[in-house]
Amino acid sequence: MMTVSRVINAEPKVRQSTRDAVNEAIAKLNYAPNRAARSLAGASQIRVGLLYSNPSEAFLSAFIVGSLEEAGRLDVQIVIQKVEEGEALGAAVERMLAGGIDGVILPPPICEAAEVLDMLAKADVPTVAVATPMEPQGIATIAIDDASAAREMTTHLAGLGHERIGFIVGHPDLSASAERLAGYRQGLLDAGYRYDEALVAQGFFTYRSGLDAAEELLSLENPPSAIFASNDDMAAAAVAVAHRRGLDVPGDLTVCGFDDVAMATTIWPELTTIHQPIAAMSRQAVEILVTLLRTKRIAEIGGQRVLVDYRLVRRQSDAAPRRRPATRVPATA
Repeated sequence: MMTVSRVINAEPKVRQSTRDAVNEAIAKLNYAPNRAARSLAGASQIRVGLLYSNPSEAFLSAFIVGSLEEAGRLDVQIVIQKVEEGEALGAAVERMLAGGIDGVILPPPICEAAEVLDMLAKADVPTVAVATPMEPQGIATIAIDDASAAREMTTHLAGLGHERIGFIVGHPDLSASAERLAGYRQGLLDAGYRYDEALVAQGFFTYRSGLDAAEELLSLENPPSAIFASNDDMAAAAVAVAHRRGLDVPGDLTVCGFDDVAMATTIWPELTTIHQPIAAMSRQAVEILVTLLRTKRIAEIGGQRVLVDYRLVRRQSDAAPRRRPATRVPATA
């Protein structure tokens, strides 16, 4: 019984094989902890705050689902706090702190907001920032290698035969955007291509910004044969612009994204993209917080850096560039 209790409470010093066996039994029996009994045993429920303002509803949905699933498994409460339109970040943090929380997980873009991080540090609230390549300073961070992922996608496109590869950058205030741009540049270098600023358009991780960026790229005198967008929202927008222009995807234009959110498989053609395990990352953030809070090892959260795996997922939106026959010059009389 003590071993089962340790697994349910996310306590350390349990072999992974034993932990897996207990979790399998819990799932098979559809077991749920008895809240009244836990209360009588002296266990107090942990409250984890989740502060968000992400413009991508698909990203946010996956993130919240993952955190709620893990909260249910560990019997903790998730307090979801939205930064309302026009609201100062400081006011949103104060509202969340006033509600009483034991720890916080932060998705992008708030995960890199200096004001938020400073306020949480001063309040001595354990924090996990998710999907950010920034170095942890007093907090824990969970991310993929954004630069490596973007580099792999770019070399994949070059390997298909694309020589002019357009890129839609993410929000300029997020370090993940810079990392993905750096990976794109390195991928071009690996393929023996030079970096051309004309093939790079600014986006903001929103569908609307993707429409504008794709229009800019496809209006070039010599447009790209492939567009790689920094997230799936902007990639979906690029597909829409291509269709509006009468271009076949991927026959006339290859389009690839990043994140692998639900949108990647709900449009046609389905997007080739980089799979970032958003739900798994948010689950891990909750687990880290709960483990440290329950074991009273809060000081260990600072400096933790968790790097998770990504993968390139090929679907129907990428293909080799169409080679059109050369135009014949009529013979002179």
